[in-house]
Amino acid sequence: MPSGRVHEAINLSVLGLAAGVYWLYRETLAIPEPIAVAFVGSYLVGTFLITPDLDLAERQVRSKRRWGWLGWLWVPYGWLFTHRGLSHTWLVGPLTRLLYLGGVGLVLGWLGLVLVRYLGLHPVLEARFSPPPPEVVWALVLGYYVSQWLHLLADGIWPDVRSLRSRRR
Repeated sequence: MPSGRVHEAINLSVLGLAAGVYWLYRETLAIPEPIAVAFVGSYLVGTFLITPDLDLAERQVRSKRRWGWLGWLWVPYGWLFTHRGLSHTWLVGPLTRLLYLGGVGLVLGWLGLVLVRYLGLHPVLEARFSPPPPEVVWALVLGYYVSQWLHLLADGIWPDVRSLRSRRR
């Protein structure tokens, strides 16, 4: 089993290789900068902050420590998912972490709003959200999933191609 450092080294090596290939073929590939930045950013987040090993968050794992004092937010995730269980699957595993983080964000946002109203304060900034273009969203998703898949490959967990073929029939 690779350590957290080995997982990170593998992911960074693959990213460096991909960056080299991109640099050599940048005119041919012509990937717009926002898409490249979205991919690399989400890839790095998936490598360092939101990793499959957060299912061990009740212990001291590197990705949890990187959250600083917010690392405790991942402990319930570790209680929900056994190590190398559902959290270490190819499609659902990464999605569980995103949904968990989104749920935690909603709860904390709601608590913050309740606190602001209880104290009689008014939000200083009015939140306005404009979604990014679809191609940037896909680059974010792809970057995150590729980082997760490299982790799983390093753990010796391969996609179950046979089950995919049987579902298509």
